[in-house]
Amino acid sequence: MKMRLLTLSLLLGSVSLFAQDYFPKNDGVKTKNNNYMAFTNAKIYVTPTQVIENGTLLVQNGKVVQVGNTVNIPKNAVVEDLEGKYIYPSFIDVFSSFGIKKPEKAKTRGRSAQYNASREGFYWNDHIMPENDAISSFSYDDKKAQELRKAGFGVVNSHIQDGIARGSGVLVALNDQGSESKRILEDKSAQYFSFKKSIAKNQSYPTSLMGATSLMRQLYYDMDWYSKGNIDTKDRSLEALIENKGMTQIFAAGKNGNVLRADKIGDQFGVQYAILAGGDEYEYIKEVKTTNAKLIVPLNFPKAYDVSNPYEAHYVALKDMRHWNLAPSNPKVLEENAIQFSITLHDLKSPSDFKSKLMKAINYGLSKTKALEALTSVPANILGKSNQIGSLQVGRQANLLIASGDIFEKGSILHENWVQGVKNVINSKDREDIRGDYNLTADGATYLLSITGETNKPKAEVKQGEEKLDSKIDYKADWLNLSFSNNDGKSYRLIALITPDSENIKGKITLPNGNESSVTVRKTASFEERAKKDAIINTPKLMPLSYPNVGYGYKTKPKQENVLFKNATVWTGETIMETTDVLVKNGKITKIGKELSAGNAKVVDATGKHLTAGIIDEHSHIGALAINEAGHNSTAEVKMTDVVDPKDMDIYRNLAGGVTAIQLLHGSANPIGGRSAILRLKWGESADGLIFQNSPKFIKFALGENVKQSNWQSFSRFPQTRMGVEQLFVDYFQRAKEYDAKKKSGLPVRHDEEMETLAEILNGERFISCHSYVQSEINMLMKVAEKFNFRVNTFTHILEGYKVADKMAEHGVGGSTFSDWWAYKYEVNDAIPHNAAIMASQGVTVAINSDDAEMSRRLNQEAGKTVKYGGMSEIEAWKTVTLNPAKLLHIDNRVGSIEIGKDADLVLWNNHPLSVYAKAEKTMIEGTVYFDLEKDKMLRESVKRERSQLINMMLNEKENGAEMQGPKESKKPKFHCESL
Repeated sequence: MKMRLLTLSLLLGSVSLFAQDYFPKNDGVKTKNNNYMAFTNAKIYVTPTQVIENGTLLVQNGKVVQVGNTVNIPKNAVVEDLEGKYIYPSFIDVFSSFGIKKPEKAKTRGRSAQYNASREGFYWNDHIMPENDAISSFSYDDKKAQELRKAGFGVVNSHIQDGIARGSGVLVALNDQGSESKRILEDKSAQYFSFKKSIAKNQSYPTSLMGATSLMRQLYYDMDWYSKGNIDTKDRSLEALIENKGMTQIFAAGKNGNVLRADKIGDQFGVQYAILAGGDEYEYIKEVKTTNAKLIVPLNFPKAYDVSNPYEAHYVALKDMRHWNLAPSNPKVLEENAIQFSITLHDLKSPSDFKSKLMKAINYGLSKTKALEALTSVPANILGKSNQIGSLQVGRQANLLIASGDIFEKGSILHENWVQGVKNVINSKDREDIRGDYNLTADGATYLLSITGETNKPKAEVKQGEEKLDSKIDYKADWLNLSFSNNDGKSYRLIALITPDSENIKGKITLPNGNESSVTVRKTASFEERAKKDAIINTPKLMPLSYPNVGYGYKTKPKQENVLFKNATVWTGETIMETTDVLVKNGKITKIGKELSAGNAKVVDATGKHLTAGIIDEHSHIGALAINEAGHNSTAEVKMTDVVDPKDMDIYRNLAGGVTAIQLLHGSANPIGGRSAILRLKWGESADGLIFQNSPKFIKFALGENVKQSNWQSFSRFPQTRMGVEQLFVDYFQRAKEYDAKKKSGLPVRHDEEMETLAEILNGERFISCHSYVQSEINMLMKVAEKFNFRVNTFTHILEGYKVADKMAEHGVGGSTFSDWWAYKYEVNDAIPHNAAIMASQGVTVAINSDDAEMSRRLNQEAGKTVKYGGMSEIEAWKTVTLNPAKLLHIDNRVGSIEIGKDADLVLWNNHPLSVYAKAEKTMIEGTVYFDLEKDKMLRESVKRERSQLINMMLNEKENGAEMQGPKESKKPKFHCESL
């Protein structure tokens, strides 16, 4: 009792420490209390790797004064013996919204978008708000602070989680008794960014991930331009961005490869972000490691799906089942790859879920040392505050946890969380821990009692044999009340006073007949013992990763091989050669002829089969996370390479249809769209690995109904007519011409990503693929191009091309069309299936494209239609999906035909390639087989087996009482030109 009074005196006296020295004090004496608090005989984690057994921690005025085995304890110290207890630094969360009101969603303005900013004196985009300071809207929340302290946290770094440039954060100690002057450790602690625009703002741009990425790049260019005094007007956003440059820079990236996208922005502008991860980094860990970024890792592991209904289970994708299985191993994988990371509560439903998620990560292989680092020293290091927080070294703030044992064991109890030397009781050290397994004998029967949950709020399970009985438990002020009913419906009531002198529970039990008798409930296993046993039993089985990590991914990445195709019917691109051999070495076609020697090459018997160049789709929207950036009428600054999706199943399906390369085009939401990505469909490679290396530069333009927004009621964006589309082109090219001239003159210019791209067109460095339908607009764009002395490269769709084929040939533009689509909207009414043949007859280079993930799997059949409609020869028909699209994409020196020296992008067909009965047996890219029909059969069986295993695991989860989520279908949409 004496020690408790001294402690109370210390705490009451310490309140005065939180007032400023120069402030008057009218509620008591002003003399400071300089007493010490000494914690003795504890196991002290000074840092995650510096551990002191039976040590002493000495604290004064909210800071650590001494720590060690031989500490000189002053006379004016309150001493607390913590024999058997553990002391840790309190945890730190660097990505929090504590004390910040959630932004309210802006009211919509109907169908017409808001294209201009709503503010003056700030950046031109409302989603760029670096001038926002979290401290300005911060309000300390006692209730939330208590929840966070219960989870072990003593310090949080909070910010306004809204917008692309979000402003600065505030670093807060969770000290209810301190004033803002004490608990605010840093009022501008870090600068935050994200890929998500503000929900509180209505400005349309950006509407996509690629738009957000481009906006970030332009922002950095503009910051540099502004910092050099090149802008006369004041921009408070850019000034704040410049002022915040020296802070820690944190980027909220998330999943789907966004960690790499954020890091690329940082690399381009010399910024090393700390990056909020998405929990799927285990899928592309090698690429993550190369970023050298410190990660902020959430523990929001998905719940198991309730797959008890076989019909509903069918809708859960294998990739989602696999992520459920593998996500808890993400921290372990990061540790194994020596990637520094902190752990955040972000995206958890409640801080109370934190410990169970952390225990799960540890059960999946995360070491306790690394877990402690991720909660203490690493977040302190990210924030540049290691000299204040994150450890219990001398001079650091006295933010510490006192636990009954190893805090990372399930049975351990967190007793106290001290913040800035202020004690916060979580679970009283005086309360006995009654959790564990017991045998209870009453009325001649033995019952199994299991007490779990928290020490101050236990849960009880009573079993008779294997049957669970209805029960209720209450434990307050050392008194335990337990009631339960047996199989016969008879009720029993137990009351007992819990004392520290025995692990058994002794009390009185009231029998169903009303009689009372003394009872001893005997403990058979402690809670810690049971937890360790359960951990062994529940050691997870992890599914192996595949490349990519979805169904039909490969267990190992395909490797390049030397291959000799024997006795094939070879479609070279100019002729058909019967019973011919083709030798592939080091990814190249090295020999074509008869009776070739294989050497060390693998021999493929192609007798009775057809070997062709890989199909090239000039107009595709597969393999992308977004298609349109619709926020402006020109988005030449955006890049499809920023949103390549290597996990898109349509890549695999296209390989099965003989497609080896595509032009991933921006959509047709605006007259001037985004920059294209030419991809090779290397299934299993990263996003960067899919990009066709050293390929020419392209951009998507568009004409017609989509760009003037004819088919939806939106009237606020120019242009609204076909006449306006022409004027927009003229205006943009004139400005680009002037921009380029000024830049070439040596005068300083503001780097404009949009103008840079258009200047590349004027200089012949970038080619246009233009979405088109109506002859008048086709003529118009050719005339605009000729006015500015360049040529349109390709009109895609071009369904009225037959009307202007002679003019197209004269201009030098190619046509990439559909085989027989027509009448699906008004401007397509005049389309005819003979279009391709007519354009080809006039000397236009003609390709057949898909613009559709389904059609692209059957482009060989689409090419065959040109034989029926227009009488094209089989060779000329085949060129429309191989050599001609290669010419249009300026890659025909490398692919598109079977010639010695070209890349070995080949397809082996089991039948005539223009036949509806033809199947691709092997699809090869640069000498590597990325699709094999026989292996596909094995993959199908493998997918079935893995689904069955994962479904059984989830059923076991449900049987064991785990919280489940309902079956969900995560089906990726099929993108088209108009997809938003």
